[in-house]
Amino acid sequence: MTLTGTDAIAGRFSRMYEPLPILVENSLHIAWDFLERSGDITDAGEASRFLLRTISELIRNGERRKLMLSNRAIDAYKRAQAARLAA
Repeated sequence: MTLTGTDAIAGRFSRMYEPLPILVENSLHIAWDFLERSGDITDAGEASRFLLRTISELIRNGERRKLMLSNRAIDAYKRAQAARLAA
């Protein structure tokens, strides 16, 4: 059976789909693990709220790639920490 049109496109991308709660959880977990191992987390509550807020905003803006969400959240957290230390 050969798929054509929209069916072919849907078939190609079906494996890439993650429900949003799972996408958020996985992205947050990756970012948290990286920051924790690198010793960058000073306040766990603040870090978790910051990462969740950043990942949620990126998803609202259309990003759905788990590693991109994680990497951008890590970068944003490190920039915020550096700015706080510089002030």
